[in-house]
Amino acid sequence: MIVITAPTGNIGSQVLANILDSAERIRVIARDPSKLSSQVLNRVEVVEGSHSDAAVVKKAFAGADRVFWLVPADPRAPSAEAAYLDFSRPACEALKTSGVKQVVGISALGRGWPKDAGHVTATLKMDDLIASTGVSYRALACASLMENFLRQAALIRDHGAFYWPTTADRKEPACATRDVAALAARLLLSRSWTGVESIPMLGPEDISFDEMMAIISDVIGKPVQYHLMAMDDLKAMMIKRGASEGMARAMVNMMTAKNEGMDHLVKRTPSSSSDTPTSFRRWSEEVLKPALVA
Repeated sequence: MIVITAPTGNIGSQVLANILDSAERIRVIARDPSKLSSQVLNRVEVVEGSHSDAAVVKKAFAGADRVFWLVPADPRAPSAEAAYLDFSRPACEALKTSGVKQVVGISALGRGWPKDAGHVTATLKMDDLIASTGVSYRALACASLMENFLRQAALIRDHGAFYWPTTADRKEPACATRDVAALAARLLLSRSWTGVESIPMLGPEDISFDEMMAIISDVIGKPVQYHLMAMDDLKAMMIKRGASEGMARAMVNMMTAKNEGMDHLVKRTPSSSSDTPTSFRRWSEEVLKPALVA
């Protein structure tokens, strides 16, 4: 049996869709099962509650041998460690006494970075905690997600603008959630792998914001201008929107590390590009443009 966490979120819902037609028994942990479609509800078992709850994960993991693990965003958490590491502790305790053999988790690039990188540092500590339970673990180490652009969809559509604290000409890896979900599903449907490994999710190429703005402008047929934000402005914006001081600081620390080269610690290989083949242009055509119209 496969257990899917965060089944109504962006990545989790795609992972679930990718395995729904398999012959596997599937169980999901959902805080609000009403958000699941009738097709899903007719196919899966549902354990209602949060996967940070010890009783919930103990019930969900009973009889399962594979788990997809994703910590949902919680900007109001007091710190990144609370959001990722502490959230995962009950599940890791449950893993030790369950029959779960394999876990596939959503993680981040940055292993080996010497300074605090906020969300990334906390996520990597979570990976270590999961691995310490004795399960075989695959951490899908994501670069920045293309879907982050959707958070500024209204600005792009109505004002032709996008704001971020990275210089416009800096090339960075970027990946699409569809590719992350596809690999997660393939791993969940395979019992052949063992041990602990981090798999870089780099996208097909490094790309700058200048290049991405040109692509978006071409795809939607109107110019979109990139605006460089100050880190202090990013922090203030997050707090204004309800984030805690600790989570806003964690975002600044992560973005500072990315700007200093953290996402380039892992070198590209043919497999790291082929695992995440969706180009930014294709993503813009198939995901961003429809979202702007909607």
